[in-house]
Amino acid sequence: MDNCIFCKIANGEIPTNKVYEDEVVIAFLDMSQITKGHTLLVPKKHVQDIFGYSSNDAGAVFKRIPLIANALNAAFPEMEGLNILNNNGETAFQTVMHSHIHLIPRYSKENDGFGLKWEPAAEGTYSDQDLKDIASTINQQIEG
Repeated sequence: MDNCIFCKIANGEIPTNKVYEDEVVIAFLDMSQITKGHTLLVPKKHVQDIFGYSSNDAGAVFKRIPLIANALNAAFPEMEGLNILNNNGETAFQTVMHSHIHLIPRYSKENDGFGLKWEPAAEGTYSDQDLKDIASTINQQIEG
């Protein structure tokens, strides 16, 4: 894509703080650095989001996550955890429409600049039958 910033980075048209590169992906520091070491793993092939991946392409990209995660863990011994996020679509807070995976080192639960709001549905929102129906609907799409 001509105007895609991640394509331009992957093609070497825009400089970045690269931490890893091979024939499939490039990993570089996120300019926003939510926490120290916040890294983006980006496929070199333009894929908008998870819905655009083939199984083979997804496998090739996602299998590189442990490499970067372990490098972050070794580089920052004070790191206490790691969030791995992949936002898909504007509603899910994807801001660059080229698939990318955030690896966000965590140094403290309280004040490291990152947080997630996770509110389960109110008790009783979904009955056992509702859950069975939802699972069946998804399963039918998988099995075709």
